[in-house]
Amino acid sequence: MPITELQKQVDVWIKKYGVRYFNELTNMAVLTEEVGEVARIIARKYGEQSFKQTDHKDLGEELSDVLFVLLCLANQTNTDLQKAFDKKMQLKTERDSNRHQNNKKLNS
Repeated sequence: MPITELQKQVDVWIKKYGVRYFNELTNMAVLTEEVGEVARIIARKYGEQSFKQTDHKDLGEELSDVLFVLLCLANQTNTDLQKAFDKKMQLKTERDSNRHQNNKKLNS
């Protein structure tokens, strides 16, 4: 599904169930909180920390939370995330087309 459609889906959900968007500052704080939950799972699953019984363990669910809030922020700031993402991919492709192939740290 294109990002544009995801943005529309979130907007419909907010209007139907969420009453309204939280303000941008609140959503930024929520995004930070959700990224922290992703970091906790990564630290425990792939890092050296062990899980606690109270820890959420579903990385996909937490990544989806991050995506949802990110889409909210894009909607409320009138950001066409698809257009921005496409532009970023083009820039990265032009800038980094040979960069990683020549990185000895990645090729060892």
